[in-house]
Amino acid sequence: MSAAGAEPVARRPGRAAYNPVTMALYLDHAATTPMRPEALDAMLPYLGPDFGNPSSPHAFGRRARLALDEARERIAAQINAEPRELVLTSGGTEALNMAIKGAGWAGKARGNRLIATKVEHHAVGHTLTHLERFGFEIVEVGVDRYGRVDPDEVEAAIDDRTTLVSVQLANNEVGTIQPVGEIGRRLRERREVLFLVDAIAAAPYLPIDVEALGCDMLALAAHKFEGPKGAGALYLRRGTHILAQQHGGTQERYRRAGTEDVAGSIGMSVALELAVAERDATAKKLRRQRERLWNAVRAVEGVELTGHVKERLPGLLSVIVRDTDGASVVMALDLAGVAASVGSACTTGSMEPSHVLTAMGYPDDEARGSLRLSIGRTTTDEELDEASAIIVEVLSRERDAAAALAADPLGQGAPA
Repeated sequence: MSAAGAEPVARRPGRAAYNPVTMALYLDHAATTPMRPEALDAMLPYLGPDFGNPSSPHAFGRRARLALDEARERIAAQINAEPRELVLTSGGTEALNMAIKGAGWAGKARGNRLIATKVEHHAVGHTLTHLERFGFEIVEVGVDRYGRVDPDEVEAAIDDRTTLVSVQLANNEVGTIQPVGEIGRRLRERREVLFLVDAIAAAPYLPIDVEALGCDMLALAAHKFEGPKGAGALYLRRGTHILAQQHGGTQERYRRAGTEDVAGSIGMSVALELAVAERDATAKKLRRQRERLWNAVRAVEGVELTGHVKERLPGLLSVIVRDTDGASVVMALDLAGVAASVGSACTTGSMEPSHVLTAMGYPDDEARGSLRLSIGRTTTDEELDEASAIIVEVLSRERDAAAALAADPLGQGAPA
């Protein structure tokens, strides 16, 4: 039975696990996280009385500039960078576009070869496809069955025309952590090749140290670590030259024109500080809860874990449920009161199977059965247990419906 025709799973009333607004259990923290009250409280004055433009010379503007500079310093400190090395952006997608297009065009006179893995976020992949139309050569390095790239293969793809290598620190769909530190170490010996790290999915859960990673550029997005949507940052190592992609003013040291989002940057700084301070405790809790969820879900026939078994984000459980359609499962879960996803929120609505799972060697029919369950800092054991029971029930029902359809595709029933 498709999700549209499914009967909602019976809910047990009176449980504190429900979101008070939607009455739903939220297991999609990899898509976005609820904003921390501390971040919201820090933002509110700059959405009200302290509304000044940070580029204005008067007292209103100076107050906004001071707050913006403090936010920049706080963000930079969390990734071992200098404040001047940060460009504040509207989010992760803009940061990645700025880095790839800016570095590509700045280095095109020397070379046109740009390298990434096959499992990068579409903000990287689609940007590279765009540049391909203008004469850039795009090389995508493959990954193994667990979604992990081999540093030797990345290094082998580099030639004397290569100007950029882009690798995610952790994959947003299956959670696999890449050997970015090793890749960065090797690229440090090739100073002419810039190294971009997409740390957007990893920032709340893994140490982010631009020196240890050996990167020239690194992208962040606030809403992945309980900050506001529409706020992000691009780290640009001092001396790294890119061409600005947005013009019109002198903001961000001429690297990104436009009035900065003061409130959003402040919220981002507070959320990142708290995420870093609590990272070890949060990661320990999420690993325990992820295993608890996996032990429940794995009981359903046809479920397979995707991504690396050990080198993975602590709160992300990615599975394939054979003989099901992931989109239908997600719809059925939504009707039953559980928020989940098939993968990246940026690809919701696409009829194509996940490019990540395809790159990992899964055939299309299996890749379409993907399901991503992502736990967050605020997820309670009570919520997890309730959600687990619903997920198992929905998956079992969807598999039974698929088996019935395969046995009787015309819906005619047994002969009289």
